[in-house]
Parts: sequence; structure tokens; C-alpha cells
Amino acid sequence: MKALELKVPPLVLVVLTAVFMWAVASPAPTSTALHGAALYLSVGLLLAGVICAALGVIAFRQADTTVDPRVPEQSAHLVTSGIYQVSRNPMYLGFLLMLCAWAVLLSSLLSAAFLVVFVLYMNRFQIIPEERFMQKKFGAVYAQYKTQVRRWL
Repeated sequence: MKALELKVPPLVLVVLTAVFMWAVASPAPTSTALHGAALYLSVGLLLAGVICAALGVIAFRQADTTVDPRVPEQSAHLVTSGIYQVSRNPMYLGFLLMLCAWAVLLSSLLSAAFLVVFVLYMNRFQIIPEERFMQKKFGAVYAQYKTQVRRWL
């Protein structure tokens, strides 16, 4: 299983998840009012996701550290300010919110199940390996940070 760690770029995983969600969604009849509410909720989730992910990228750029999660050894600094005071993984949280927006728009419980798959995959094959590296590189400072800020939200 270690062979999958840090291999799939998170953006590729988001696109694949969205495609799978679309593929299993069955067209369900909905009322116009429900569709309108779903559209507004979807747009809100999408905007929240884009903002969350963008703030994470901006914070990394300002700290002059890599945004490529497949190469954590290139991390120059531990970023704990801004959005990183709320989530240790705001870019991944942003991706999840974008996928939630897609799930709402698709109105399919089966599609929504892929949200769980996304989180489980990200935790196991992306976040945990990143955390191992960060712990090794930043030691006690990172350990303290983990006690103060949750992994997702």
C-alpha cells in the first residue's frame, strides 16, 4: 500500500472523483424549488472551496514553500498562520468542499458516497505520509501545531 503514497496529484484525484460521481449519478426528478435551492447551496460550497484552497496556496507562496504535496521534502517552512490556524490541510478541505458542491448539484446519494472515499484516500495516501515527513522535519513545533489545529476542520 505504501506504493500509492504521495503518487496521485490531488488535483487529478479531485477530477477522477468528480468523474466517478457523475458516472454513478442517476437523473432524479426534482422540483424547481429544490433545484434552485440545490443550485445556490452548490454555488456557495464551490465558492467556499475555491476560497479555502486559494488561501492555502497563497499562504504557501508567501512562505516561499512548495505547494506540490508529492514532494514534502521540498517544504522549506512550516506554515501555521492565516487559514492554517483553522485547518492543517485547507487546500484538501477546499477540494472536498468543491466535490460537495458537485454532489449537491448531482443530487445523488451514490455520488455523495465518493466524498467519503475521497477523504479516506486523502487521509491514508496523502495526508498521513505528509504528516510523517513534517513530524520528522519540524519535530516538536509540528507536534504542537497538530494539537492546536485539526487535520480537516
